Order: sequence, then C-alpha cells, then structure tokens
Amino acid sequence: QVQLVESGGGLVQPGGSLRLSCAASGFNLDYYFIGWFRQAPGKEREGVSCFSNSDVYTYYADSVKGRFTISRDNAKNTVYLQMNSLKPEDTAVYSCAAAFRPNGCHAGEYDYWGQGTQVTVSS
Repeated sequence: QVQLVESGGGLVQPGGSLRLSCAASGFNLDYYFIGWFRQAPGKEREGVSCFSNSDVYTYYADSVKGRFTISRDNAKNTVYLQMNSLKPEDTAVYSCAAAFRPNGCHAGEYDYWGQGTQVTVSS
C-alpha cells in the first residue's frame, strides 16, 4: 500500500523554524519526484518546493527561496522540508506528494499524497 505520512507541523512564532518530514511506505522514493505543497484557507494549493529523484531538478517558490530547504534521506525513505525565518504568511496545511515524471512543481501532476500537517506561524 502506497502511503506518505507527514509530521513536524505545529505552532511557531515569526522568525522561528520547523522541519517537516514525509515518510514513504509501499514504494521507493528514489524513483520519484517529491514535492511539498501548501494550502492556506481560501487560497489555492501552491507548490512550495519540489525536486527530482536525481536532484538535478530543484524548485522553490519565490516566496520561500533562501528560507526553506528540501532534502531526502534515502536510507529512511523520507523527505524533509526545513523551514527557517517563518512568517505569518507561511501558515497553511503542508502536504508532501510524489510523482513519477511530472513537468514541474504543479499539484495536478502528483499522484500520491499525504494527509497534510498544519503549520501556524503566529505570535
């Protein structure tokens, strides 16, 4: 059974950091593009960061460049999103997703999704 499970969300003050984890089971992340997406209330889901299995392709949304870092641990079959210098506008439900060969960091092209984890940035 293919499954992605996110963890690491929570409440953090502006300027703080969180590290999200996305653990995969039922398939090997080595062969897939992985992306982190977020959706805030009343807004469309947006691609935050995506990368290819070979790490040749890495994408960051302009709003998170220099603050967020995507990485993977193949031994643990897990992908991470390190989020630093968090801002209130980063508040959203963050979900990880996997796709075999997408054309970019577009949610519609990703096949497998986790349930999401809430990130709230507030003082």
